Amino acid sequence: MFFRKLALTLAVTTALSASALACTTVVVGEGATADGSFLVARAADSSALKAQHFVIHPAKKNQSGMYRTKDHDGATNFEYPLPKESMRYTTVPNWKTQLHGAVGFNEAGVGISGTESIFARDDALKLDPYNEETGITEDDIHDVVLPRAKTAREGIEILGSIVETIGAGEGFGVVFVDQKEVWYFETGTGHQWMAHRTPKDTYFASGNQGRLQQYDAKSADFMASKTLVSWAEKNGFYDPKKDGEFNFSKAYCRDDARDRVYNDPRVWQIQKLFNPSLEQKPDEGRTYPVYLKPEKKLTVDDMKTMLRNHYEGTDHDPYSPVLNGNEPWRPISVFRTYESHVMHVRPWLPKEIGEVAYVGIGMADLSCYVPYYHGLESYPAHYGMGTDKADSKSIYWKYRKLQTLVMTDYQKLAPVVKAAYKTFEADTAKAQADMEKKYMEVVKKDPKAASKLLNEFNLKVMNDAEALTEDLTNQVFTIRTTDIQAANFFANNKRKD
Repeated sequence: MFFRKLALTLAVTTALSASALACTTVVVGEGATADGSFLVARAADSSALKAQHFVIHPAKKNQSGMYRTKDHDGATNFEYPLPKESMRYTTVPNWKTQLHGAVGFNEAGVGISGTESIFARDDALKLDPYNEETGITEDDIHDVVLPRAKTAREGIEILGSIVETIGAGEGFGVVFVDQKEVWYFETGTGHQWMAHRTPKDTYFASGNQGRLQQYDAKSADFMASKTLVSWAEKNGFYDPKKDGEFNFSKAYCRDDARDRVYNDPRVWQIQKLFNPSLEQKPDEGRTYPVYLKPEKKLTVDDMKTMLRNHYEGTDHDPYSPVLNGNEPWRPISVFRTYESHVMHVRPWLPKEIGEVAYVGIGMADLSCYVPYYHGLESYPAHYGMGTDKADSKSIYWKYRKLQTLVMTDYQKLAPVVKAAYKTFEADTAKAQADMEKKYMEVVKKDPKAASKLLNEFNLKVMNDAEALTEDLTNQVFTIRTTDIQAANFFANNKRKD
C-alpha cells in the first residue's frame, strides 16, 4: 500500500519527546452537524497507567492568593491570581496531580477541551522559546480559565494574555465552546498565539500539528497575539512580498519528517472518513484543507467512530490480524489513550441537558462512551479513585483491566466487547431522548424535580455501563481460561484424569 515506502522514516519518530505522544482533535461547526449543535472530539494519549478522576469543583467566593502549579506537583512553576469569585466547573484530571483537566464545562456554559500537543519550528523557538520554567501548560488551562470565563471568547482572551505576558510552557492547541460559537486556539512560539472561530459549515481536524493558516486581523472570527504577524516578519519567518497572505502554520509551526508518519495519516484518515470522495496523499499533511464541509452532516456517533479508528480494513491496522507495535502509521485509537471524549453542545436546550460530555475511559476502540450531563450534581466516590497501579474499586481500572485482557487476543475478544458497547450506547441514546423530553416537560413546573430526574437517570447510566464492563470482563476471562486450558491440557491417553 502507498506509504509503506516511508517506513524508513520510523527512525525519526524515536526522536519524539514524551509530550509528542498525545492527542487527536476534531471541531465541528454548528452548520456541519445533523442537529445544529457544536461538536468537539478529542483523544488524550499518554500512558495506560495514567488513571483519570472525575471532579466537580464548587463555586467559591471571596478568594485571594495565587494558583500555583507546583502546589500540585505540576509541570512548571506557573502561578496566576485566583479569581475573587470562582464559578463551578468540571474536569477529568490526572490522578497524581489533579491537574490537566482534559475536558470540562463551567456554570456559564463555557467548555474547554485541551490540549493537543503541537510544535513550533525549531528556528523560531530559538528566538522565542517556550517558558519551561514558569509558563502555562496543559496542566493549568482548565483550572485557570474555567473558574472565570463567561464566554468562549473571554476564555481565549485570558489564555492569550497569559501566553503573551508569562509565556507558554509548551506548544498546545485548545478548543473553546459556548452556546454561540466554537474556537480553536494554537500557540506559535513561546509568546505568540492565534485562535480562529470554526466556520459554521465546516469541521477542523488536528493530530499533533499546528494546523491553522489564514489570519485576518480585521475579522471578528480571528484573535491573536498583538505581534503575531510583525514578529514573524521581523525575524524572517514571513515576507509579505514573497509569501503573499500571512500563513500562521508556515510562519510558526514545525513541518518535517517527524510529521509524515506520526501526524499526517491521522488527519488524512479523519478527512477521508467525513469526505470519502476526497483524494489526498497520506504523507502531504500541509496540503490538506484546514477546514472541510463534510459530505454528510456529522453526529455524536460519527465522532465516536472517528475516535475508535485504527485504520481497520487496511494493512496499516496495528491490531489485526496480529498486534503490530512497529506499524509506521500512528492510529487515532491507541492502547495508551487514558480518556477520550465528545462534547455535545445544543444551545436551544437548558444547559443542564444541552451540554453533555461523552467520556470513554482508556482505549477508545474498547471503551464505552458514557454521557455526563452538565446538570449532574455529583460522582460516585470511586470516580475519584485510581492510581498508576491496578485496583478493584476505581472506575478507571475497571475499564482498563478489560481492555488489557482483550489485547491478549484482540482478533477474538474485541468483537465481543465492541458489540456489547455498541448495543449499550444505542439503547442509552434512546433512553436519553426520552429522559430529555420528560425533563423539558417537568422543568417548567418544578426545576428541582427535573434535576432529580436528570441525576437519577445519569447515575443509572453510569452504573449500568460499569456493570456491563464487569460482566464483559468475566465473559472475556471465561473465554481466555477456556482457550488456555485447551492449549495446555496435558491429558493422559485415556483422558481418565
